[in-house]
Amino acid sequence: MKLILAIVQDKDSNLLSSEFIDANVRATKLSTTGGFLKSGNTTFLIGIEDERVDEVLQIIKDSAQTREQFMTPPVHLDTTADSTMSYPIEVQVGGATVFVLPIEQFERF
Repeated sequence: MKLILAIVQDKDSNLLSSEFIDANVRATKLSTTGGFLKSGNTTFLIGIEDERVDEVLQIIKDSAQTREQFMTPPVHLDTTADSTMSYPIEVQVGGATVFVLPIEQFERF
């Protein structure tokens, strides 16, 4: 038995939820906030049998797409900093961060 923690961008969470339902994968959905862009994320907690781990990872990979997004870097009070730093820059967002952990015991009541 494994515990899969999958952190995805909010834009991908509804599609991923639907895919889990279609594949009969039970998942707990938590609203979380990312540290880098301070944007909304969704964390899925999934208890799954060892033989289905690859299937779940493929569902996550297919549903959580990376995309490009523009962001404005934070303003620094350092006057020696380059003035071009206040212009928006393009960053890659989305995709998924996934942890697969061994579970000693799993109960469903």
